[in-house]
Amino acid sequence: MRAILGLLTLLVLGLVFFVVPPAEGLGYYVRLAFFHIPVAWVAVLAFFISAFEGGRFLQKGEMLADAKSAAAAQLGFLFVILATASGAVFSKLTWGAYWNWDPRQTTIFVLLLIYGAYLTLRGAMPAGRKRAKAAAVYALFSFLTVPFLVFIIPRLYFSLHPSPVINGSGLAMDTVMLAVLMAALVDVTGIFYGLYKWQTKRLLAEGGLTVKHNL
Repeated sequence: MRAILGLLTLLVLGLVFFVVPPAEGLGYYVRLAFFHIPVAWVAVLAFFISAFEGGRFLQKGEMLADAKSAAAAQLGFLFVILATASGAVFSKLTWGAYWNWDPRQTTIFVLLLIYGAYLTLRGAMPAGRKRAKAAAVYALFSFLTVPFLVFIIPRLYFSLHPSPVINGSGLAMDTVMLAVLMAALVDVTGIFYGLYKWQTKRLLAEGGLTVKHNL
């Protein structure tokens, strides 16, 4: 698995730097999109998994579900930071400033605050079912904000942010760019999955639990 991901990562990097053509209005700055979009996608996926596993904990009371929920939220927070950082670099290159409170920057900042509070909540409470229950409820309610902050609210206001890949006019990328983007999405999703399994096992070990099921 690691070897395949390593080869895919090298392939994606080669395609991004040597095959992807410059984009109209963005030039070669478009290369950043092949990192920014996948990490943003993975952040949303991670927060969904965190909410899903939080729901499973509330339903079944399994500490494995709590560990999975926590691992996903922690990685989601990391990937949001990566998305924010890459977006800030793109902003500097294209607009002359790292941060200007563009609608997408503002909503991603709110998302950071929401999941930063989740991590603070887990860190402030002693390990156990009480913490797991509180974190599960928070994860479920937090995810309700994700579609609004990521997909809906930014589209309601004027933004300097480039149009989404899929918008009202159809696909906003040519065939080559889209194919490379799909490869990058698969690659970063695979990296996330590997980190997710590792982090879940680590959290279980910290709690003195063993893995009895496949992750």
